[in-house]
Amino acid sequence: MKLNLTLPIWTIISPALAWIAYFTAGDKSGALAFTILAVILIASVLAAVHHAEVVAHRVGEPLGTLILALAVTVIEVALIVSLMSSGGPKTTALARDTVFAAIMIILTFIIGICILLGGVKYREQFVTKHAVTSALMTLTAILVLTLVLPNFTIGKPGPEYTQPQLVFVAIVSLILYSSFIMIQSVRHRDYFLPKDEDGNLSDEDTHAQPPTLTTTVTSFVLLVVCLGAVVLLAKKLSPAIESGVESIGAPNSLVGVVIALVVLLPECLAAVRAARKNRLQTSMNLALGSALASIGLTIPSIAIFTMFSHTPVLLGIDTTSIVLLILSIFTVLLSFITGKTNMLYGIVLLTIFAAYLFLTIFP
Repeated sequence: MKLNLTLPIWTIISPALAWIAYFTAGDKSGALAFTILAVILIASVLAAVHHAEVVAHRVGEPLGTLILALAVTVIEVALIVSLMSSGGPKTTALARDTVFAAIMIILTFIIGICILLGGVKYREQFVTKHAVTSALMTLTAILVLTLVLPNFTIGKPGPEYTQPQLVFVAIVSLILYSSFIMIQSVRHRDYFLPKDEDGNLSDEDTHAQPPTLTTTVTSFVLLVVCLGAVVLLAKKLSPAIESGVESIGAPNSLVGVVIALVVLLPECLAAVRAARKNRLQTSMNLALGSALASIGLTIPSIAIFTMFSHTPVLLGIDTTSIVLLILSIFTVLLSFITGKTNMLYGIVLLTIFAAYLFLTIFP
């Protein structure tokens, strides 16, 4: 893998245009304005992926994938909090809908498309079983505590935690996520390094000249700028998205799906690129790391926000969503239990994603 040490000019221009568009677009809601903002948004996402890859190449795995996951999660939290602050009572379920959508998109779409494309090109690809099971075990515990258990507590009616319960779950989520990061980046870092069938390191980046420190720092700053532009433009486009969802008669939870798709687009593109280069372990580091960051950091952040704003937040998902979540986790676990994948696993996961989307629109 070869990386240019000079940054392409479009990766610098795109975020600049995005910030200019945000401050000059006003509240225009016409089709042309929407299209222009959407194009600039996509360009900013592509620029973010490029800068993330530059930083990742400099710091190595798995820290490189962790940087993108954390950066995108910060943006996701900022977007949710800003929309909840200005949206009123109708946004009490926005955090739940967005986080659940992000988890389903990661588990079924991102992982599914990576496995499918890698399987088509290479027939079989390899991952470290310990890495996947460590991530899935931690993710399952956080998911059940934050999205399932609120349906069965009796402190408040409905799928909602009392404040002490929410604080407890937020602390537990942080402990679990921090423990996983320690395992991933320090104690068992070797689990998460790309390996071939014989267990030998297969990271092509180790044979390529890393970018200079100046280039890396510049890319990191531009990565933050790009992600900030993405969240601001997504917020600017959200009224049009909400109107579109209402016009087709779909549930309001579809707004959370659209927000999650926009937020996760940089990680999706980066994961697909890695899979097409026969680095499925890197793809899974991105995907599962993003899923853990998405819920392990978002829920504590929302808990802090609700404590100071006294805004109620609904967390428990419905029965249909619980079934789809269990099916997704179980299928992902089976896909990696042997350490080898093929295109069938990707097809099955993408089918589950299609079912999730269909049942979101037609519950």
